[in-house]
Amino acid sequence: MKLLLTSGGVTNPSIRAALVGLLGKPIDESTALCIPTAQWGHPMCGPSSARGFVVGGPPWHTMVGLGWKSVGLLELTALPTIGEERWVPWVREVDALLVDGGDATYLCHWMRTSGLADLLPSLSETVWVGVSAGSMVMTPRIGTYFVEWRSAPDDQTLGIVDFSIFPHLDYPGFAGNTLAHAERWAADIAGPAYAIDDETALKVVDGVVEVVSEGQWKRFAH
Repeated sequence: MKLLLTSGGVTNPSIRAALVGLLGKPIDESTALCIPTAQWGHPMCGPSSARGFVVGGPPWHTMVGLGWKSVGLLELTALPTIGEERWVPWVREVDALLVDGGDATYLCHWMRTSGLADLLPSLSETVWVGVSAGSMVMTPRIGTYFVEWRSAPDDQTLGIVDFSIFPHLDYPGFAGNTLAHAERWAADIAGPAYAIDDETALKVVDGVVEVVSEGQWKRFAH
C-alpha cells in the first residue's frame, strides 16, 4: 500500500502533486472510497462533521472534494455484519481510500474488527490518504494526549509505519498543539516521530518516507 499521511488533507499543490504521483494518473480518472469511521470515536465530531466529510464541501473539500472520478462511502462499523464477500471487492477495485480524522484508537479498533487491517498488505497499488487520525492509525503509538475514545485500552495503533505523528501543529484555536508541546509528546513516545502542520504530508512508499510540505514540520529522532 502507498501512503499519503496528512494533517489536513490535500491542502496545497505540492501535496496534490504527490497524490497524483502515487495514483499514477489524474485524480479525475481515479476512484475512491471515503471512510468517516474515526469521527464516531471523538467527542468533537458527530453527524454534521461526518456528513461534511462525506459530501466534501468546505472545510472538508481537501479529500472527497478533489474532483475524483467517483467516490463511495465505506463505513467500517457496518462491515462485520455483511460479510467479506461483499465489501472486499469494493475495496480492491478503487484507486484510493480517503480516511478521515477523529480518534485513531477507535479507527484502529474497527479496522481490526472489520478485517480491513488484515486486507491492507494485499493492496499494493492502493493509495491510503489519511487526515489526522486517518494518518495516525498507521503509526505504532499516538500518545495519550490524542486518545479521546473512552474504551481505548491504550494508545497503540496499527504500526504499519515505524514513526508516530503529531498533527495540526500550530493550528489556530488548538492551544496544545505548539512545537513545545509536540516535543514533550515526542519524548513520551520515545521513538521516531514527526510534528506536521496542515500544509504538510508524509509520503511513504516501500518504507521510504518523503516529507511534502509548504508549511512547518519537525522530525524527532529518539
